[in-house]
Amino acid sequence: MKNIDDTTDISFNYKKEDFGNNFLWGVSTPPLYAAEINDKLVSETSFYDKLSPNKNSVTVDESANSITHSFANYKDDIMLSKELGIPNFRFSISWSRILPIGVGEIDQEGINFYNNILDTCKEYNIEPFVTLYERDLPLELEKKGGWTNRAILEWFEEYLKVCATAFKDKVKYWIILNEPSIFLGAGYFLGVDVIGKKGLNNFLPAMHHALLCQAIGYKIIKQINPSAQIGTSISCTYITPKTYSEKNIKAAERIDALLNKAFIEPSLGLGYPNAKLPFLKHIKKYASKGDEELIKVDFDFISLQNYTREVVEHHSYTPYVNAKLIPANKRNFGSTLMNWETHPKSIYVMILKFSEYEGVKKIMITENEASFLNDSKSHIISDENRISYLKNYLQQVLYAQDKSEKVMGYFIRSLTDTFGWIEGHEQRFGLLHTDNYTKQKTIKNSGKWFKKFLESK
Repeated sequence: MKNIDDTTDISFNYKKEDFGNNFLWGVSTPPLYAAEINDKLVSETSFYDKLSPNKNSVTVDESANSITHSFANYKDDIMLSKELGIPNFRFSISWSRILPIGVGEIDQEGINFYNNILDTCKEYNIEPFVTLYERDLPLELEKKGGWTNRAILEWFEEYLKVCATAFKDKVKYWIILNEPSIFLGAGYFLGVDVIGKKGLNNFLPAMHHALLCQAIGYKIIKQINPSAQIGTSISCTYITPKTYSEKNIKAAERIDALLNKAFIEPSLGLGYPNAKLPFLKHIKKYASKGDEELIKVDFDFISLQNYTREVVEHHSYTPYVNAKLIPANKRNFGSTLMNWETHPKSIYVMILKFSEYEGVKKIMITENEASFLNDSKSHIISDENRISYLKNYLQQVLYAQDKSEKVMGYFIRSLTDTFGWIEGHEQRFGLLHTDNYTKQKTIKNSGKWFKKFLESK
């Protein structure tokens, strides 16, 4: 396996100050921060624990807390963030932890837990960035249809009011949803995520309701705290055709519309990209009068999360999109352990692509990282590949900033080791390494490099 694409520019002649004094540097903690509060509570209230396809294949030593151990040691994590010189810390709130059955009685213990995290951030002069929904819908709400049920607009509004009221004096930056294209696409379109409700009759209403909830969330927080800065995160992927035949070009356009356009353009008042994806016109079956205006949001910033490029070719037998992705290993390109191509220019292209939208005011990268193979004998994670990955991607962010004044920050993912929800516990990211037996965290070489970079002048 090649470590990085042969075409990658490996010159690193840049420093922190080249990004400007107002550029925001941060770290995003893994999804476990949203669901690991304690085993008993999560198993009883979060559909992720109940429905995860990998929950029965995880050993005791690989449990969520044994990998990140963040519930007990969040103070240590924030202190280590301070030690690394990272001034902004993104974490997620668990809906289940605040409202165990989704609505109704508030769990004060959950409110206290997040207040403690926010107070610790203040103690170490760390700015918190709070994501309100990652993936863990309360189980009782999922039983009622989850995102496919329009009642989620009322459920989400109640949840947002509780959070915005409880934490309004401690949180300036809010992110409404984390990657709706992922938790909706994998869960309601492909049926491979933990929800498993496959098909358009599930995906289309879930998609429409999630975008409406984004707008509702923005309005609620602004009403409670007008000075808050509010955005939402978009998982974006650079899409290119396998060849420049007309069929492959159009196939790439359809995938680009599904992965990149469909989850931002309605919020900007541009409507769904029906011209590229005619099946989206069926959303009107799930829309109500006034939705076209309700769905619009004047976000203060857009959070982009980018990892790779996808190459697409026409495929007549793929329903709805008539296209398929060609994996990196089938194209002999350098890739990560998750078979995501290492293609640094992707982040440059996507920043400029979203910068072209007039309604996008500011852009912040809130996730960018890579998983590489562990040494099976020593359990050491190869950091040489990760450092090369980060250096090259940061170079492209700098190039993009030179072209667009909208670029406002970069968050690395993640502070701690983590795993992909679908892939189980094998996929590791992070600037820290947690020993599964001693539970001790050590700063990895990539963390040391990032610290050195943040100190560069």
